[in-house]
Amino acid sequence: MKITILTLFPEMFKGPFEQSIIKNAIDKKLVEITYVNIRDSGIGKHKIIDDTEYGGGIGMVMKVDVLHNAIESVRTGENNEEVVLLSATGETYNQKIAKSFSKLNHLILICGHYEGVDERIKKYINMEVSIGDFVLTGGEIPVMLITDSVSRLITGVLPKGATEDESFSEINNKILLEYPHYTKPRIFKNKHVPDILLSGNHPEIKKWREKKAIEVTNSLRPDLLKKRNG
Repeated sequence: MKITILTLFPEMFKGPFEQSIIKNAIDKKLVEITYVNIRDSGIGKHKIIDDTEYGGGIGMVMKVDVLHNAIESVRTGENNEEVVLLSATGETYNQKIAKSFSKLNHLILICGHYEGVDERIKKYINMEVSIGDFVLTGGEIPVMLITDSVSRLITGVLPKGATEDESFSEINNKILLEYPHYTKPRIFKNKHVPDILLSGNHPEIKKWREKKAIEVTNSLRPDLLKKRNG
């Protein structure tokens, strides 16, 4: 899979993607991550990428012609290619979207900036996403999160089955948070590992874990159960 990131600050991505699991995925050629500076598509001698807003207001708006040129410079025209804009007005990002992105051949992520982008660019994108109900100075950090969440879902990046039974996975037609985990020591400050986990009875352990996952979800994120049941 190829991920292309359109950004004004490509240097911000050097550290996060040169470590750990994503680095391994890149080394194995399971994912290719490319950074393209939007300013390379800027207008004129000074590579202008934004301008004042029609109608007045504080802040600058990223120019539609610049963004269009940047998008077209990285499109491959192949099937299974999508352009996604990070925007506070976008659909809230979740595991379902991450899984859909992981099945693409080419994902183009645009880091928004300043007051926003010229509305007319939306004709040339497939989707807008937001990582939550808050505003950041730019789309770089959200893009890092999305790239990480998508990369780990690509076949071969993690051990087989590692992404099937975790928070926000669908278990028996329910979207659940993950069940509690335990490891050695068996007793810590008079707190014991649940006996069922030491029993070796894997069908019963599976039932216990699903029960606990439902309890955790109902306690912390009851909205997940409501969404599924609704």
